[in-house]
Amino acid sequence: MPDIISQWLNQNDIFTVMTLLEYWNGLVTTVHLVFLSLLIGLVIALPLAILRTVRNPFVSGPIWVFTYLFRGTPLLIQLYIIYYGIAQIPGIQETFWWNIFREPFYPALLAFTLNTAAYTTEIIRGAIIATPMGEIEAAKAYGMSWMLRMRRIILPNAARRAVQAYSNEVIFMLHASAIASVVTMVDLTGAARNIYARTYAPFDAFIFVALIYLMLTFILVFVFRKLENHLLRHQRPVNS
Repeated sequence: MPDIISQWLNQNDIFTVMTLLEYWNGLVTTVHLVFLSLLIGLVIALPLAILRTVRNPFVSGPIWVFTYLFRGTPLLIQLYIIYYGIAQIPGIQETFWWNIFREPFYPALLAFTLNTAAYTTEIIRGAIIATPMGEIEAAKAYGMSWMLRMRRIILPNAARRAVQAYSNEVIFMLHASAIASVVTMVDLTGAARNIYARTYAPFDAFIFVALIYLMLTFILVFVFRKLENHLLRHQRPVNS
């Protein structure tokens, strides 16, 4: 009897370790996907936001169409179109691109990147056009060129105004990453779904994942609050 109990405990320990390892792998996949999509999306959004403020409709018009399409349609639909649509491109399966996009991670990364780039473009654009005209006129009076004004005056001030709205976008992307599991990605939600399929314990699996998302959200809120306080430290009253 002790041997049976010991064997049962060992099997139970192995199952627990495998379950935690699957959660960990899902967490790494989720963080990897969200971080890369936000980073690439921000790099894309910054020049688009600047060009979006240009009054020439031939320059700002296509960017407006891009942001309107990706902000006006659900992210899940965008993910489906990219994931299933890439395989329908004639001849792509004979190219090296197919070796990349046949894996679900890269179509999901592309969909998430384009979506967050559209939202971030509008966030930065709104912060840019909110720059007080007095600051711009003062920069012109000093003889600053458009590029120098953008680099020294407009973009630094826009970053301070945009940080709070961008923090909401980051948290939204973290939560939206849960839909990546619908294209067979084993992220946090996909890991919970697999564990539920093995254990038939939906509450345990999904509540545990919800707590992980909640913990990640608290970390992001804390980081952005520190960043906001740092960027706006010049507005705090000086104690005499």
